[in-house]
Amino acid sequence: MRQTLRTGAAWAALGLAGSAALAPVATAQEANLVINDEIEIVTKAPAPEHMDYVREIFSGWEYRSRETQDLQMDDFENPGMIGVDNARADFDTALGDGEESCASCHESPEALEGVRAVYPKWDEAKGEVQTLEMQVNECVTERAGAEPWDYTGQRMTEMVALISSVSRGMPVDVAIDGPAEETWEQGKEIYYTRYGQLELACANCHEDNYDNMIRADHLSQGQINGFPTYRLKNGKLNTVHDRFKGCVRDTRAETFSPGSPEFVALELYVASRGNGLSVEGPSVRN
Repeated sequence: MRQTLRTGAAWAALGLAGSAALAPVATAQEANLVINDEIEIVTKAPAPEHMDYVREIFSGWEYRSRETQDLQMDDFENPGMIGVDNARADFDTALGDGEESCASCHESPEALEGVRAVYPKWDEAKGEVQTLEMQVNECVTERAGAEPWDYTGQRMTEMVALISSVSRGMPVDVAIDGPAEETWEQGKEIYYTRYGQLELACANCHEDNYDNMIRADHLSQGQINGFPTYRLKNGKLNTVHDRFKGCVRDTRAETFSPGSPEFVALELYVASRGNGLSVEGPSVRN
């Protein structure tokens, strides 16, 4: 059952009681995201059928200032593209003691076009839902014979940003049926579960109160089609699981770890809420 936001004790604990806590703002800005004057990005779409309480979905790009939006419209201005360039060099570099590199199996990053759009996805051989980071580490360890990369480390994040960049403009199309359904249901339960001393769920901000202000932040729907995302707040590319970790932490709860089964399930569910939007990572956010 859907739980509504308690605007009393929970928000008062943040020092944001009453109407000052969540101030309504103007509807998402009227602008179109076209990257490099050629890659058209869908930032608004009808909500997927499984979303009972939302009719239309919006990319987080819609909720940023025009100055921040403009940074993403040109790869020369997008600071996240520095990480993409780093990963392009890494793509051709031997990973282990041998000569195996990403390019040994995939001639170029462009050969991976479309991959980002369907992850997380069920892996039949592993018998589990895998994120893109898990798939990268499978290649690094099992095919190249190298040590696994840190799940949210710079090298991994930049490689995922590169893989995302070659799929920009393609519609997110994450499968949630068949063997992936159980993991998806787990992720949905986490999304609607209240955590921490503030007793807040993901849905309280990103479903019940998107397009409102919480302090100085304009709440979005929490879509992840733009990850990895370069945050101006910390001056680096950020991963989906780091963002999840930060949100759970902000409820004053013990958080799950990046790469944990809980966050994998949550990523699958949240990704499916963006089905129909375009892949746009690396995006730029505040």
